[in-house]
Amino acid sequence: MFKENQPLSANETDTIIGPSVKVEGDFITEGNIIVEGTICGTIKTAKNLKIGPQSKIFSNIWSENALVAGEVQGNINCNNKLELMATAKVFGDLKAAVLIIASGAVINGKCQAGDGKAKAAKPEFSKQEKIELKAAENEAAVNLKTKNKKI
Repeated sequence: MFKENQPLSANETDTIIGPSVKVEGDFITEGNIIVEGTICGTIKTAKNLKIGPQSKIFSNIWSENALVAGEVQGNINCNNKLELMATAKVFGDLKAAVLIIASGAVINGKCQAGDGKAKAAKPEFSKQEKIELKAAENEAAVNLKTKNKKI
């Protein structure tokens, strides 16, 4: 997703929201986003989103991939991979094709993982014939009577 020490190509645009920055409103971009500050509104990107450990997001999120280490109060929808680090706190629903949750992450919401294309196979119901209960009940009653008789 985000590669360390790799220069960005000229066609790739990154937006960095620093720790002292607070954005209010809809935030929509085609490039990568790195958030270290606070966002209130909506976040939409066609690429990657990285939320730093000190970040506070009060927003619904749509992205291709996301790496969350801070706090998010809102739903997160990723077309591909969503990774929650140990410091992540999410208060909202998660939806992604691939969901990775580190030990220690806090989630208060529903999780949906998978691409949704693969359907679970429906179980085949047993074609066993019906058991006649009356015969079984009569046999049990006879067994009870013989056990209670004193010999």
